[in-house]
Order: sequence, then structure tokens, then C-alpha cells
Amino acid sequence: MKTLRFLLLFFILLAAPATALAAKDEPPDVLAKRTTEEVLTIIRQDSEIKHNRKKLFALIDAKVLPHFDFTHMTRLAVGRHWSGATPQQQQDLVREFRTLLVRTYSTALTNYKNQKVVFKPLHMQPGETDVTIKTESIQSGEKPIPIDYMMEKSPAGWKVYDIAVDNVSLITNYRSSFSSEINKNGVEGLIKVLKNKNQTSEAEK
Repeated sequence: MKTLRFLLLFFILLAAPATALAAKDEPPDVLAKRTTEEVLTIIRQDSEIKHNRKKLFALIDAKVLPHFDFTHMTRLAVGRHWSGATPQQQQDLVREFRTLLVRTYSTALTNYKNQKVVFKPLHMQPGETDVTIKTESIQSGEKPIPIDYMMEKSPAGWKVYDIAVDNVSLITNYRSSFSSEINKNGVEGLIKVLKNKNQTSEAEK
């Protein structure tokens, strides 16, 4: 449940039109702050979006996915096994991991309950290209949850490659299970497991 919750906040915080020229030039914290309320407003005002998978996936494709470096994320999650995978296997891993995260988010989005995100000051050095944005998720009646977003600057703008909630890294969390599966059944075994999970989610729509 915690994984679903922080993925929800993760996508909400970073959902913004990646095609906007201004977004490419904005500091990562400014970009996130500017877009957070816009996306939260869409979710609050569109009561249908939580229950319409087609509309939900369209929103994710348009506003969320461009802010991820899925290749970097997958490479980190697979860890030392990445270099032993063939180029085709690497492509398959990125595709299935991307689908897994999107479907997990779409499930989490249906549980959104007006959480707020508070940003901590970002101490960024001139020319820095790898930063951590520190925030807190606040929901009435619950203890604030610290959430850290690791981002890298690319030619296309700032991209997310990891997130930590209560000092628990999303990538590290997946790396443990990925490594266990690869050690047992190889890279193809992991691809099969991810594909089966995604197909099961598709069948449950």
C-alpha cells in the first residue's frame, strides 16, 4: 500500500507537459511547484478520470511519462545484471518496467484523497545536473511523509530516475526482487514475470 501511495504522489508531483519550452529551462523545483496545483486541479475537478481507464492512461501518457528516464530507472533497478542482458532484452525490460509503473500508478490514482505536497528549499549549485528535491506529503490526521525525488538534467529537461519515501528507494526496492528473479531464472525469467504481471493487470480492467 505504501508503494501505491508514494507512486501516486510521485506522478502527481511531476505530471506536466514536457513539450513546453519553458519547462526545459526551469529549475526542477520551480517546475514541480508550478505544475503540482495544475495537475491536482485536474484530478479534483474531473470526477470521471479515476474510473475511466482509457482517459486515465491518456492523461498519464500526455503529462507524466515524458518526465521519466525509464532506461536509466530500469538500468538501476536491474543493477549488475543489466550489462549481461542483450540489447533486445534491455528494450524488453524497459518496456515492461515502464508498463508496470504506469499500471501501478493508475491503480493508486483511484485512491487519491486530497494529499498536499510541501516543498523544502532546494540548495542547487550553478551548473549542477543531478539534484534531490525534498518534499513532504501531508494528509489530515496523519504524520507527514518525507519524499525525496532524484532528478537529472538532460537535453530534454529534468528527468526523474529514482524516488525515496521514508528513506526507502523505489529503485532499491525493485532491485532486490529483480535480482532474486534473475538469479533464479535469468533475464528472460524477469521479463516473463513483468510481462505476466502487466497482462494480469490488463485482464482485470
